[in-house]
Amino acid sequence: MPSLILHGGAWDIPADRIEPHRSGCARALVLGWEMLRGGASSVDTVEKVVACLEDDGSFDAGRGSHLNAFGKIELDASIMSGASLRCGAVAAVGRIRNPISLCRAIMDESEHILLVGEGAELFAREHGIALSTMEELVHQRELDAWKESLSDVEYSTKDAFRRQNAASDTVGAVAIDSRGDICVGTSTGGTFRKHPGRVGDSPLIGCGSYAENAIGGVSTTGWGEAMIKVVLAKTIIDVMEMNGGNAQAAAEKGIDILRRKADGFGGVIVLNHAGEIGLAFNTPHMARAYMTDKMDTPFIAV
Repeated sequence: MPSLILHGGAWDIPADRIEPHRSGCARALVLGWEMLRGGASSVDTVEKVVACLEDDGSFDAGRGSHLNAFGKIELDASIMSGASLRCGAVAAVGRIRNPISLCRAIMDESEHILLVGEGAELFAREHGIALSTMEELVHQRELDAWKESLSDVEYSTKDAFRRQNAASDTVGAVAIDSRGDICVGTSTGGTFRKHPGRVGDSPLIGCGSYAENAIGGVSTTGWGEAMIKVVLAKTIIDVMEMNGGNAQAAAEKGIDILRRKADGFGGVIVLNHAGEIGLAFNTPHMARAYMTDKMDTPFIAV
């Protein structure tokens, strides 16, 4: 039954960044699959896989995140256990290297679900999670892109993701372990030059992440505002519950709903309760990788 699927964003990934996306997904998949095959829980596996992607620097999450309009980092993330429906999430945090681990602490050690900004960082300190400096998290690539955008007098962040080529390297993972427990995690730096305080779908349970053992798990990536409008992750779960557990059909239906109802772009990864894979996207590229116990070799593509 063990299965693992992950994503590294759905957008028009430039040619010079395709290989870093591919190799980053491959490293995270190897790490997670070794954990699952060794008997690790889906929660432990998803936390480590997403943290690996956050640390990579190639993706819009953790150390590689986009800068907001003021040149600052604001990170969002969530995690959810399908066994208990317990979950944890953070939004607009600026000094957390691995937001997914802070989400795990909120899920495991508090009665809350979503903490934001300074309150989330206070919770991190109270629970032994070290804070990073902004300088440690800002990637030179993103700083250069932000500085370059300042000279573009026509640049506007309004409806930025309505352009299919807008960068959206949200990362995420869905795993089912040998006990049949499902976990989902999603993490992002948000949209490039977003308004300070903007929060997308990634930390919103039901929009960016959802897991329920009896049905499956979903992680999303793309234009967050559109995904919030259709509550995309939970919508796909509901479709899968009604279609007999067909993960691929549910993924495709979700993207159809996203485009048809909210004029949205992005991608989704899905696992059903049997560990079967589904994925779909309507952007030029989507970085993704998966492995199941029925496969001899992993699937990795951008």
